[in-house]
Amino acid sequence: MDFNIADFFQILMVLMAVVAMTPILGGYMARVFQGEQTWFSRILRPLEKLTYRISGIQEHEEMNWKQYAWALLCFNVIGFIFVMLLMMFQQYLPLNPHGIANTSWHLAFNTAVSFMTNTNWQAYSGESTLSYLVQMAGLGVQNFVSAATGMAVFLVLTRGLSRRQMTALGNFWVDLTRTIVHMLLPFAFVMALLLVSQGVVQNFDAYVTATTVEGAQQILPQGPAASQIAIKQLGSNGGGFFGVNSAHPYENPTPWSNFLQMMALILLAAASTYTFGVLIQSRRQGWMLFSAMMAILIVMLSLSLWSEYRLNPFIGQGALMEGKETRFGVTNSVLWSVLTTSASNGSVNAMHSSLSPLSGGIAMVNMMLGEVIFGGVGAGMYGMLLFVILTVFISGLMVGRTPEYLGKKIEAKEIIWVVVGVLAPCVTILIFSALAIITPEGLAGLGHQGPHGLSEVLYAYTSAAGNNGSAFGSLSVNTSFYNVTLGLAMLIGRFAIIFPVLAVAGNLAGKKMAPASSGTFKTDSSLFAVILCAVIFIVGALTFFPALSLGPILEHLLMVRG
Repeated sequence: MDFNIADFFQILMVLMAVVAMTPILGGYMARVFQGEQTWFSRILRPLEKLTYRISGIQEHEEMNWKQYAWALLCFNVIGFIFVMLLMMFQQYLPLNPHGIANTSWHLAFNTAVSFMTNTNWQAYSGESTLSYLVQMAGLGVQNFVSAATGMAVFLVLTRGLSRRQMTALGNFWVDLTRTIVHMLLPFAFVMALLLVSQGVVQNFDAYVTATTVEGAQQILPQGPAASQIAIKQLGSNGGGFFGVNSAHPYENPTPWSNFLQMMALILLAAASTYTFGVLIQSRRQGWMLFSAMMAILIVMLSLSLWSEYRLNPFIGQGALMEGKETRFGVTNSVLWSVLTTSASNGSVNAMHSSLSPLSGGIAMVNMMLGEVIFGGVGAGMYGMLLFVILTVFISGLMVGRTPEYLGKKIEAKEIIWVVVGVLAPCVTILIFSALAIITPEGLAGLGHQGPHGLSEVLYAYTSAAGNNGSAFGSLSVNTSFYNVTLGLAMLIGRFAIIFPVLAVAGNLAGKKMAPASSGTFKTDSSLFAVILCAVIFIVGALTFFPALSLGPILEHLLMVRG
Protein backbone atom coordinates (compact mmCIF):
# COMPACT_ATOMS: atom_id res chain seq x y z
CA MET A 1 0.00 0.00 0.00
CA ASP A 2 1.45 3.37 -1.05
CA PHE A 3 0.80 6.92 0.10
CA ASN A 4 -1.26 8.57 -2.66
CA ILE A 5 -2.73 11.93 -3.65
CA ALA A 6 -6.02 11.21 -1.82
CA ASP A 7 -4.09 10.70 1.43
CA PHE A 8 -2.28 13.99 0.88
CA PHE A 9 -5.52 15.90 0.33
CA GLN A 10 -7.09 14.43 3.47
CA ILE A 11 -4.20 15.78 5.53
CA LEU A 12 -4.26 19.11 3.68
CA MET A 13 -7.99 19.54 4.32
CA VAL A 14 -7.57 19.14 8.09
CA LEU A 15 -4.58 21.49 8.34
CA MET A 16 -6.11 24.13 6.06
CA ALA A 17 -9.34 24.06 8.06
CA VAL A 18 -7.37 24.69 11.26
CA VAL A 19 -5.41 27.56 9.68
CA ALA A 20 -8.60 29.15 8.33
CA MET A 21 -10.50 28.87 11.62
CA THR A 22 -7.67 30.10 13.86
CA PRO A 23 -8.20 33.88 13.39
CA ILE A 24 -11.99 33.52 13.38
CA LEU A 25 -12.26 31.55 16.61
CA GLY A 26 -9.22 33.23 18.15
CA GLY A 27 -10.71 36.67 17.58
CA TYR A 28 -14.03 35.56 19.06
CA MET A 29 -12.31 34.14 22.15
CA ALA A 30 -10.34 37.36 22.64
CA ARG A 31 -13.55 39.41 22.60
CA VAL A 32 -15.10 37.04 25.15
CA PHE A 33 -12.20 37.42 27.59
CA GLN A 34 -12.07 41.18 27.14
CA GLY A 35 -15.77 41.39 28.02
CA GLU A 36 -16.78 42.68 24.58
CA GLN A 37 -19.89 41.96 22.54
CA THR A 38 -19.80 38.74 20.50
CA TRP A 39 -22.03 36.83 18.11
CA PHE A 40 -23.89 35.14 20.97
CA SER A 41 -23.87 37.85 23.67
CA ARG A 42 -27.65 38.40 23.63
CA ILE A 43 -28.21 34.74 24.42
CA LEU A 44 -25.21 33.88 26.57
CA ARG A 45 -24.56 37.06 28.56
CA PRO A 46 -27.78 36.63 30.61
CA LEU A 47 -26.70 33.04 31.39
CA GLU A 48 -23.29 34.31 32.49
CA LYS A 49 -24.88 36.93 34.77
CA LEU A 50 -27.30 34.38 36.22
CA THR A 51 -24.34 32.14 37.09
CA TYR A 52 -22.68 35.00 38.95
CA ARG A 53 -25.88 35.81 40.84
CA ILE A 54 -26.51 32.20 41.90
CA SER A 55 -22.87 31.59 42.85
CA GLY A 56 -22.33 34.91 44.60
CA ILE A 57 -19.45 35.84 42.27
CA GLN A 58 -18.43 39.51 42.13
CA GLU A 59 -17.68 39.93 38.43
CA HIS A 60 -15.37 42.93 38.75
CA GLU A 61 -13.33 41.79 41.76
CA GLU A 62 -9.86 40.53 40.86
CA MET A 63 -7.36 38.25 42.60
CA ASN A 64 -3.59 38.14 43.00
CA TRP A 65 -1.85 34.97 41.84
CA LYS A 66 -1.98 33.24 45.23
CA GLN A 67 -5.73 33.86 45.63
CA TYR A 68 -6.26 32.66 42.07
CA ALA A 69 -4.24 29.49 42.77
CA TRP A 70 -6.22 28.79 45.95
CA ALA A 71 -9.58 29.19 44.19
CA LEU A 72 -8.42 26.93 41.35
CA LEU A 73 -7.16 24.26 43.75
CA CYS A 74 -10.32 24.22 45.86
CA PHE A 75 -12.54 23.97 42.80
CA ASN A 76 -10.55 21.07 41.36
CA VAL A 77 -10.46 19.16 44.66
CA ILE A 78 -14.26 19.37 44.94
CA GLY A 79 -14.63 18.06 41.39
CA PHE A 80 -12.25 15.19 42.16
CA ILE A 81 -14.18 14.13 45.27
CA PHE A 82 -17.53 14.35 43.45
CA VAL A 83 -16.45 12.11 40.55
CA MET A 84 -14.79 9.58 42.85
CA LEU A 85 -17.92 9.23 44.98
CA LEU A 86 -20.16 8.92 41.90
CA MET A 87 -18.09 6.00 40.63
CA MET A 88 -17.90 4.20 43.97
CA PHE A 89 -21.69 4.40 44.51
CA GLN A 90 -23.06 4.33 40.96
CA GLN A 91 -25.06 1.11 41.34
CA TYR A 92 -27.31 2.86 43.89
CA LEU A 93 -27.86 5.94 41.71
CA PRO A 94 -30.29 6.59 38.83
CA LEU A 95 -29.59 6.49 35.06
CA ASN A 96 -28.03 3.05 35.23
CA PRO A 97 -30.30 0.94 33.01
CA HIS A 98 -27.69 -1.76 32.47
CA GLY A 99 -27.18 -2.25 36.23
CA ILE A 100 -23.44 -1.56 36.21
CA ALA A 101 -21.73 -2.23 39.55
CA ASN A 102 -19.62 0.14 41.64
CA THR A 103 -15.96 0.57 40.72
CA SER A 104 -12.96 -0.17 42.95
CA TRP A 105 -11.50 2.68 45.00
CA HIS A 106 -8.27 2.76 43.02
CA LEU A 107 -10.05 2.91 39.66
CA ALA A 108 -12.31 5.68 41.01
CA PHE A 109 -9.23 7.55 42.26
CA ASN A 110 -7.42 7.20 38.94
CA THR A 111 -10.43 8.26 36.86
CA ALA A 112 -11.36 11.19 39.10
CA VAL A 113 -7.78 12.49 38.95
CA SER A 114 -7.68 11.82 35.22
CA PHE A 115 -10.73 13.90 34.36
CA MET A 116 -9.91 16.63 36.87
CA THR A 117 -6.49 17.12 35.26
CA ASN A 118 -7.82 17.10 31.68
CA THR A 119 -5.94 13.82 31.07
CA ASN A 120 -8.92 11.52 30.56
CA TRP A 121 -6.79 8.43 30.90
CA GLN A 122 -9.10 5.40 31.04
CA ALA A 123 -8.14 2.09 32.60
CA TYR A 124 -11.60 0.71 31.71
CA SER A 125 -14.17 0.54 28.92
CA GLY A 126 -16.76 3.21 29.50
CA GLU A 127 -19.73 1.30 28.12
CA SER A 128 -19.17 -1.65 30.49
CA THR A 129 -17.93 0.17 33.59
CA LEU A 130 -19.79 3.46 34.02
CA SER A 131 -23.47 4.40 34.24
CA TYR A 132 -25.04 7.19 32.20
CA LEU A 133 -25.11 9.38 35.31
CA VAL A 134 -21.35 9.05 35.86
CA GLN A 135 -20.66 9.61 32.17
CA MET A 136 -22.68 12.84 32.14
CA ALA A 137 -22.66 14.37 35.64
CA GLY A 138 -19.14 13.18 36.38
CA LEU A 139 -16.98 12.85 33.28
CA GLY A 140 -18.99 15.13 30.98
CA VAL A 141 -18.96 18.00 33.47
CA GLN A 142 -15.25 17.57 34.12
CA ASN A 143 -14.63 17.72 30.37
CA PHE A 144 -15.95 21.27 30.47
CA VAL A 145 -14.43 22.52 33.71
CA SER A 146 -10.97 20.96 33.30
CA ALA A 147 -10.62 22.56 29.86
CA ALA A 148 -11.86 25.86 31.27
CA THR A 149 -9.31 25.61 34.09
CA GLY A 150 -6.49 25.34 31.56
CA MET A 151 -7.84 28.34 29.67
CA ALA A 152 -8.05 30.34 32.90
CA VAL A 153 -4.37 29.71 33.71
CA PHE A 154 -3.41 30.78 30.19
CA LEU A 155 -5.35 34.03 30.68
CA VAL A 156 -3.54 34.74 33.95
CA LEU A 157 -0.13 34.34 32.30
CA THR A 158 -1.23 36.57 29.43
CA ARG A 159 -2.31 39.27 31.89
CA GLY A 160 0.98 38.93 33.75
CA LEU A 161 2.83 39.63 30.52
CA SER A 162 0.65 42.54 29.43
CA ARG A 163 -0.08 44.40 32.69
CA ARG A 164 2.26 46.90 34.33
CA GLN A 165 3.09 47.03 38.06
CA MET A 166 -0.07 45.30 39.18
CA THR A 167 -0.91 42.40 41.44
CA ALA A 168 -4.44 41.84 40.09
CA LEU A 169 -4.62 39.04 37.53
CA GLY A 170 -8.34 38.53 37.02
CA ASN A 171 -10.93 36.40 38.77
CA PHE A 172 -10.79 32.60 38.49
CA TRP A 173 -14.56 32.22 38.77
CA VAL A 174 -15.20 34.79 36.04
CA ASP A 175 -12.60 33.26 33.71
CA LEU A 176 -14.01 29.79 34.32
CA THR A 177 -17.60 30.92 33.71
CA ARG A 178 -16.84 32.88 30.56
CA THR A 179 -14.85 30.02 29.06
CA ILE A 180 -17.65 27.54 29.65
CA VAL A 181 -20.64 29.77 28.81
CA HIS A 182 -19.31 31.69 25.82
CA MET A 183 -16.79 29.26 24.36
CA LEU A 184 -17.17 25.61 25.25
CA LEU A 185 -20.97 25.33 25.53
CA PRO A 186 -21.89 26.85 22.13
CA PHE A 187 -19.05 25.14 20.27
CA ALA A 188 -19.81 21.76 21.86
CA PHE A 189 -23.54 22.17 21.13
CA VAL A 190 -22.86 22.73 17.43
CA MET A 191 -20.35 19.88 17.30
CA ALA A 192 -22.78 17.50 19.02
CA LEU A 193 -25.48 18.30 16.47
CA LEU A 194 -23.04 17.67 13.63
CA LEU A 195 -22.01 14.33 15.14
CA VAL A 196 -25.62 13.24 15.66
CA SER A 197 -26.29 14.09 12.01
CA GLN A 198 -23.55 11.59 11.12
CA GLY A 199 -25.09 8.83 13.22
CA VAL A 200 -23.27 9.16 16.55
CA VAL A 201 -25.55 7.67 19.20
CA GLN A 202 -27.33 10.02 21.66
CA ASN A 203 -30.06 8.50 23.83
CA PHE A 204 -30.89 7.11 27.28
CA ASP A 205 -31.97 3.66 26.07
CA ALA A 206 -31.01 0.40 27.73
CA TYR A 207 -28.41 -1.71 25.96
CA VAL A 208 -29.73 -3.77 23.04
CA THR A 209 -29.05 -7.48 22.58
CA ALA A 210 -28.65 -8.34 18.90
CA THR A 211 -28.13 -11.59 17.02
CA THR A 212 -25.19 -11.57 14.62
CA VAL A 213 -25.08 -13.19 11.18
CA GLU A 214 -23.33 -16.19 12.74
CA GLY A 215 -26.16 -16.52 15.28
CA ALA A 216 -24.16 -15.27 18.28
CA GLN A 217 -25.56 -12.83 20.85
CA GLN A 218 -23.98 -9.36 20.98
CA ILE A 219 -24.74 -6.46 23.32
CA LEU A 220 -24.96 -3.10 21.56
CA PRO A 221 -24.26 -0.24 24.00
CA GLN A 222 -26.39 2.90 23.92
CA GLY A 223 -26.24 6.21 25.76
CA PRO A 224 -25.71 9.98 25.50
CA ALA A 225 -22.44 9.68 23.59
CA ALA A 226 -22.49 12.55 21.05
CA SER A 227 -22.73 15.27 23.71
CA GLN A 228 -19.69 13.93 25.56
CA ILE A 229 -17.67 13.24 22.39
CA ALA A 230 -18.16 16.83 21.23
CA ILE A 231 -16.67 18.38 24.35
CA LYS A 232 -13.99 15.73 24.81
CA GLN A 233 -12.59 16.58 21.38
CA LEU A 234 -13.01 20.36 21.54
CA GLY A 235 -11.75 20.58 25.13
CA SER A 236 -8.63 18.48 24.45
CA ASN A 237 -9.94 15.97 26.95
CA GLY A 238 -9.74 12.66 25.10
CA GLY A 239 -10.89 9.38 26.46
CA GLY A 240 -14.20 8.19 25.15
CA PHE A 241 -17.75 7.17 25.90
CA PHE A 242 -16.75 3.78 24.48
CA GLY A 243 -13.61 1.85 25.35
CA VAL A 244 -12.11 1.91 21.86
CA ASN A 245 -12.85 5.63 21.46
CA SER A 246 -13.26 6.81 17.89
CA ALA A 247 -12.62 3.36 16.45
CA HIS A 248 -16.15 2.50 17.62
CA PRO A 249 -18.75 2.94 14.85
CA TYR A 250 -21.22 4.44 17.36
CA GLU A 251 -18.66 7.14 18.23
CA ASN A 252 -17.16 7.71 14.79
CA PRO A 253 -19.42 6.26 12.08
CA THR A 254 -18.49 8.14 8.87
CA PRO A 255 -15.55 9.82 7.09
CA TRP A 256 -17.14 13.19 7.88
CA SER A 257 -17.40 12.43 11.60
CA ASN A 258 -13.76 11.36 11.45
CA PHE A 259 -12.79 14.64 9.75
CA LEU A 260 -14.78 16.76 12.22
CA GLN A 261 -13.28 15.04 15.22
CA MET A 262 -9.71 15.29 13.92
CA MET A 263 -10.15 18.99 13.21
CA ALA A 264 -11.70 19.52 16.65
CA LEU A 265 -8.63 17.97 18.32
CA ILE A 266 -6.51 21.09 17.80
CA LEU A 267 -9.05 23.74 16.77
CA LEU A 268 -9.40 25.71 20.01
CA ALA A 269 -5.78 25.16 21.04
CA ALA A 270 -4.62 26.58 17.69
CA ALA A 271 -7.04 29.50 17.96
CA SER A 272 -5.58 30.35 21.38
CA THR A 273 -2.39 31.54 19.67
CA TYR A 274 -4.37 34.23 17.88
CA THR A 275 -6.23 35.05 21.09
CA PHE A 276 -2.86 35.59 22.78
CA GLY A 277 -1.76 37.96 20.02
CA VAL A 278 -4.91 40.03 20.37
CA LEU A 279 -4.75 40.19 24.17
CA ILE A 280 -1.14 41.39 24.22
CA GLN A 281 -1.83 43.71 21.24
CA SER A 282 0.69 41.99 18.98
CA ARG A 283 -0.82 39.58 16.47
CA ARG A 284 2.67 38.88 15.11
CA GLN A 285 3.57 37.23 18.43
CA GLY A 286 0.51 34.99 18.14
CA TRP A 287 1.28 34.01 14.55
CA MET A 288 4.91 33.31 15.48
CA LEU A 289 3.75 30.81 18.10
CA PHE A 290 1.25 29.30 15.67
CA SER A 291 3.97 28.91 13.03
CA ALA A 292 6.38 27.22 15.47
CA MET A 293 3.68 24.79 16.61
CA MET A 294 2.54 24.01 13.07
CA ALA A 295 6.12 23.51 11.86
CA ILE A 296 6.81 20.94 14.59
CA LEU A 297 3.49 19.23 13.88
CA ILE A 298 4.25 18.88 10.16
CA VAL A 299 7.75 17.52 10.85
CA MET A 300 6.45 14.91 13.30
CA LEU A 301 3.58 13.94 11.01
CA SER A 302 5.93 13.54 8.04
CA LEU A 303 8.28 11.30 10.03
CA SER A 304 5.40 9.22 11.34
CA LEU A 305 3.92 8.71 7.86
CA TRP A 306 7.35 7.85 6.45
CA SER A 307 7.88 5.26 9.17
CA GLU A 308 4.43 3.73 8.71
CA TYR A 309 4.58 3.47 4.91
CA ARG A 310 8.17 2.26 4.57
CA LEU A 311 8.82 -1.43 3.95
CA ASN A 312 8.77 -3.65 7.02
CA PRO A 313 11.53 -6.23 6.28
CA PHE A 314 10.08 -8.74 8.73
CA ILE A 315 6.63 -8.76 7.09
CA GLY A 316 7.72 -7.90 3.57
CA GLN A 317 5.37 -4.91 3.09
CA GLY A 318 4.60 -1.46 4.43
CA ALA A 319 1.51 0.34 5.75
CA LEU A 320 0.30 -2.65 7.75
CA MET A 321 -3.43 -2.59 8.54
CA GLU A 322 -3.23 -4.54 11.81
CA GLY A 323 -4.62 -2.30 14.56
CA LYS A 324 -5.44 0.52 12.15
CA GLU A 325 -8.85 2.02 11.35
CA THR A 326 -9.87 -0.14 8.38
CA ARG A 327 -12.78 2.14 7.42
CA PHE A 328 -10.61 5.23 6.97
CA GLY A 329 -7.18 3.84 6.09
CA VAL A 330 -3.64 4.03 7.40
CA THR A 331 -3.18 7.76 6.74
CA ASN A 332 -6.14 8.75 8.91
CA SER A 333 -4.92 6.48 11.70
CA VAL A 334 -1.44 8.01 11.61
CA LEU A 335 -2.77 11.57 11.27
CA TRP A 336 -5.05 11.03 14.28
CA SER A 337 -2.17 9.58 16.34
CA VAL A 338 -0.03 12.66 15.67
CA LEU A 339 -2.84 15.16 16.24
CA THR A 340 -4.08 13.56 19.45
CA THR A 341 -0.60 13.40 21.00
CA SER A 342 0.19 16.93 19.83
CA ALA A 343 -3.05 18.32 21.23
CA SER A 344 -3.00 16.70 24.68
CA ASN A 345 -6.24 15.01 23.70
CA GLY A 346 -5.67 11.29 24.05
CA SER A 347 -8.59 9.96 22.01
CA VAL A 348 -7.67 7.37 19.38
CA ASN A 349 -9.16 5.82 16.25
CA ALA A 350 -6.52 3.06 16.02
CA MET A 351 -4.32 0.99 18.32
CA HIS A 352 -1.14 2.96 19.02
CA SER A 353 0.62 -0.23 20.07
CA SER A 354 0.19 -1.41 16.46
CA LEU A 355 1.96 1.60 14.97
CA SER A 356 5.43 1.02 13.57
CA PRO A 357 8.14 1.42 16.26
CA LEU A 358 9.14 4.90 15.10
CA SER A 359 5.52 6.05 14.64
CA GLY A 360 4.75 4.95 18.19
CA GLY A 361 7.95 6.64 19.32
CA ILE A 362 6.94 9.89 17.60
CA ALA A 363 3.59 9.81 19.41
CA MET A 364 5.58 9.55 22.64
CA VAL A 365 7.97 12.35 21.70
CA ASN A 366 5.04 14.64 20.89
CA MET A 367 3.99 14.30 24.53
CA MET A 368 7.55 14.41 25.88
CA LEU A 369 8.06 17.82 24.29
CA GLY A 370 5.68 19.15 26.94
CA GLU A 371 2.40 18.93 25.02
CA VAL A 372 3.15 22.30 23.42
CA ILE A 373 2.50 21.40 19.76
CA PHE A 374 -0.80 23.24 20.19
CA GLY A 375 -1.39 21.14 23.31
CA GLY A 376 -4.51 21.27 25.44
CA VAL A 377 -6.97 24.16 25.47
CA GLY A 378 -5.10 26.85 27.38
CA ALA A 379 -2.58 24.33 28.71
CA GLY A 380 -0.69 24.16 25.42
CA MET A 381 -0.30 27.93 25.38
CA TYR A 382 0.93 28.35 28.94
CA GLY A 383 3.29 25.41 28.42
CA MET A 384 4.62 26.99 25.22
CA LEU A 385 5.01 30.38 26.92
CA LEU A 386 7.23 28.74 29.55
CA PHE A 387 9.47 27.59 26.71
CA VAL A 388 9.32 31.07 25.18
CA ILE A 389 10.53 32.63 28.44
CA LEU A 390 13.27 30.00 28.71
CA THR A 391 14.33 30.69 25.11
CA VAL A 392 14.42 34.44 25.73
CA PHE A 393 16.60 33.87 28.79
CA ILE A 394 19.04 31.62 26.90
CA SER A 395 19.16 34.03 23.97
CA GLY A 396 19.85 36.93 26.30
CA LEU A 397 22.77 35.07 27.89
CA MET A 398 24.19 34.31 24.44
CA VAL A 399 24.30 37.98 23.39
CA GLY A 400 25.15 39.40 26.82
CA ARG A 401 21.90 41.34 27.35
CA THR A 402 19.33 41.28 30.11
CA PRO A 403 16.61 38.97 28.78
CA GLU A 404 13.27 40.66 28.06
CA TYR A 405 9.96 39.36 26.78
CA LEU A 406 7.22 41.79 25.77
CA GLY A 407 9.06 44.53 27.66
CA LYS A 408 9.32 42.54 30.91
CA LYS A 409 12.77 41.66 32.26
CA ILE A 410 13.24 37.94 32.82
CA GLU A 411 15.20 37.40 36.02
CA ALA A 412 16.33 34.52 38.22
CA LYS A 413 13.07 34.24 40.15
CA GLU A 414 11.04 33.67 36.97
CA ILE A 415 13.56 31.25 35.50
CA ILE A 416 13.53 29.07 38.62
CA TRP A 417 9.75 28.71 38.33
CA VAL A 418 10.01 28.12 34.56
CA VAL A 419 12.57 25.35 35.03
CA VAL A 420 10.37 23.69 37.64
CA GLY A 421 7.39 23.81 35.26
CA VAL A 422 9.37 22.48 32.29
CA LEU A 423 11.29 19.70 34.07
CA ALA A 424 8.69 18.42 36.57
CA PRO A 425 6.87 16.24 33.97
CA CYS A 426 10.22 14.93 32.65
CA VAL A 427 11.37 13.80 36.10
CA THR A 428 7.95 12.29 36.81
CA ILE A 429 7.94 10.22 33.61
CA LEU A 430 11.42 8.78 34.15
CA ILE A 431 11.02 8.02 37.86
CA PHE A 432 7.65 6.29 37.58
CA SER A 433 8.69 4.37 34.45
CA ALA A 434 11.79 3.12 36.27
CA LEU A 435 9.64 2.12 39.26
CA ALA A 436 7.28 0.14 37.01
CA ILE A 437 10.03 -1.88 35.31
CA ILE A 438 11.82 -2.84 38.53
CA THR A 439 8.79 -3.97 40.52
CA PRO A 440 6.76 -7.17 40.11
CA GLU A 441 3.51 -5.18 40.17
CA GLY A 442 4.67 -3.06 37.24
CA LEU A 443 6.05 -5.94 35.20
CA ALA A 444 2.85 -7.95 35.69
CA GLY A 445 0.96 -5.55 33.46
CA LEU A 446 3.21 -5.89 30.42
CA GLY A 447 1.59 -7.16 27.24
CA HIS A 448 4.96 -7.58 25.49
CA GLN A 449 8.55 -8.24 26.47
CA GLY A 450 11.71 -6.53 25.24
CA PRO A 451 11.82 -2.97 23.86
CA HIS A 452 8.10 -2.89 23.08
CA GLY A 453 7.35 -3.73 26.71
CA LEU A 454 9.49 -0.78 27.80
CA SER A 455 7.65 1.40 25.28
CA GLU A 456 4.31 0.36 26.81
CA VAL A 457 5.40 1.57 30.26
CA LEU A 458 7.19 4.67 29.01
CA TYR A 459 4.18 5.65 26.88
CA ALA A 460 1.77 5.21 29.82
CA TYR A 461 3.64 7.51 32.20
CA THR A 462 4.43 9.98 29.42
CA SER A 463 0.72 10.16 28.62
CA ALA A 464 -0.16 10.57 32.30
CA ALA A 465 2.42 13.23 33.15
CA GLY A 466 1.68 15.03 29.87
CA ASN A 467 -2.06 14.98 30.70
CA ASN A 468 -2.72 13.35 27.34
CA GLY A 469 -4.62 10.14 28.10
CA SER A 470 -3.82 7.99 25.07
CA ALA A 471 -2.17 4.60 25.58
CA PHE A 472 -0.54 1.74 23.75
CA GLY A 473 -3.45 -0.33 25.02
CA SER A 474 -1.44 -3.53 25.37
CA LEU A 475 -0.46 -2.63 28.96
CA SER A 476 -2.87 -3.92 31.65
CA VAL A 477 -3.30 -0.91 33.93
CA ASN A 478 -6.48 -1.54 35.92
CA THR A 479 -4.54 -2.56 39.02
CA SER A 480 -3.92 -0.74 42.27
CA PHE A 481 -0.25 -0.18 41.32
CA TYR A 482 -0.89 1.44 37.96
CA ASN A 483 -4.06 3.27 38.97
CA VAL A 484 -2.31 4.94 41.91
CA THR A 485 1.06 5.69 40.27
CA LEU A 486 -0.50 6.93 37.04
CA GLY A 487 -2.89 9.08 39.08
CA LEU A 488 0.04 10.64 40.95
CA ALA A 489 1.84 11.26 37.65
CA MET A 490 -1.24 13.07 36.33
CA LEU A 491 -1.42 15.29 39.42
CA ILE A 492 2.24 16.26 39.17
CA GLY A 493 2.00 16.78 35.41
CA ARG A 494 -0.91 19.18 35.88
CA PHE A 495 -0.28 21.16 39.04
CA ALA A 496 3.54 21.20 38.99
CA ILE A 497 3.11 23.32 35.85
CA ILE A 498 0.04 25.35 36.79
CA PHE A 499 1.44 26.71 40.06
CA PRO A 500 4.80 27.79 38.55
CA VAL A 501 2.88 29.45 35.69
CA LEU A 502 0.74 31.39 38.18
CA ALA A 503 3.85 32.39 40.16
CA VAL A 504 5.60 33.60 36.99
CA ALA A 505 2.48 35.58 36.04
CA GLY A 506 2.39 37.21 39.48
CA ASN A 507 6.07 38.18 39.29
CA LEU A 508 5.82 39.59 35.76
CA ALA A 509 2.64 41.56 36.42
CA GLY A 510 4.40 43.57 39.12
CA LYS A 511 7.23 44.69 36.84
CA LYS A 512 7.63 47.80 34.75
CA MET A 513 7.43 47.50 30.99
CA ALA A 514 10.64 48.63 29.30
CA PRO A 515 10.29 50.21 25.85
CA ALA A 516 11.82 48.32 22.92
CA SER A 517 15.22 49.53 21.72
CA SER A 518 17.54 48.79 18.82
CA GLY A 519 19.21 46.10 20.90
CA THR A 520 15.97 44.32 21.88
CA PHE A 521 15.87 40.75 20.60
CA LYS A 522 12.73 40.40 18.49
CA THR A 523 10.50 37.56 19.62
CA ASP A 524 8.04 37.74 16.74
CA SER A 525 10.51 36.79 14.01
CA SER A 526 11.16 33.55 12.14
CA LEU A 527 14.64 33.41 13.72
CA PHE A 528 13.14 33.34 17.20
CA ALA A 529 10.68 30.64 16.09
CA VAL A 530 13.60 28.47 14.96
CA ILE A 531 15.47 28.99 18.24
CA LEU A 532 12.28 28.25 20.17
CA CYS A 533 11.79 24.96 18.33
CA ALA A 534 15.42 24.04 18.99
CA VAL A 535 15.05 24.66 22.73
CA ILE A 536 11.86 22.58 22.83
CA PHE A 537 13.58 19.64 21.14
CA ILE A 538 16.74 19.92 23.25
CA VAL A 539 14.88 20.04 26.56
CA GLY A 540 12.19 17.55 25.56
CA ALA A 541 13.61 15.00 23.16
CA LEU A 542 17.20 14.81 24.44
CA THR A 543 16.07 14.39 28.04
CA PHE A 544 14.41 11.14 27.05
CA PHE A 545 16.90 9.96 24.41
CA PRO A 546 18.42 7.15 26.55
CA ALA A 547 14.96 5.76 27.35
CA LEU A 548 13.82 6.10 23.74
CA SER A 549 16.98 4.34 22.58
CA LEU A 550 16.06 1.27 24.61
CA GLY A 551 12.42 1.38 23.53
CA PRO A 552 11.12 2.43 20.10
CA ILE A 553 14.54 3.11 18.53
CA LEU A 554 15.89 -0.33 19.47
CA GLU A 555 12.65 -1.95 18.35
CA HIS A 556 12.97 -0.19 14.98
CA LEU A 557 16.56 -1.39 14.55
CA LEU A 558 15.54 -4.95 15.39
CA MET A 559 12.70 -4.72 12.88
CA VAL A 560 15.08 -3.50 10.17
CA ARG A 561 17.31 -6.49 10.89
CA GLY A 562 14.26 -8.69 10.34
